Amino acid sequence: MSLVRKILLYVQATFYIVAGVNHFWHPDMYTRMMPAYLPWPSELQLTAGGAEVLLGILLLIPATRVLAAWGLIALLIAVFPANLNLALHPELMPGVAPVTQWIRLPIQLLFLGWAYLFTRKTTTP
Repeated sequence: MSLVRKILLYVQATFYIVAGVNHFWHPDMYTRMMPAYLPWPSELQLTAGGAEVLLGILLLIPATRVLAAWGLIALLIAVFPANLNLALHPELMPGVAPVTQWIRLPIQLLFLGWAYLFTRKTTTP
């Protein structure tokens, strides 16, 4: 694995682990983002946080890396409605500029592409 690819892997894994832990440190912030039509918002946001931690760890393990990358792609798609809900209702996060919430949406596409980088096994050590 190239040095750049390794750096991208470790940064991505760290990002998801830290973001996932943050779901447990600041659960209200994430629960507020949940669309009203979804049941059990607190449980869903905790599940998302747990999935982020688990998938971040699994991304670091060569044997589970491809599965973790696909899991991250699925997770990013699953949480998109919460990010869209936040963009449509910026009052859910007072003190955060509404433009910031809209910028998060295309950034998710970048995160999807980033995870996709690890959906194939590499043949080089």
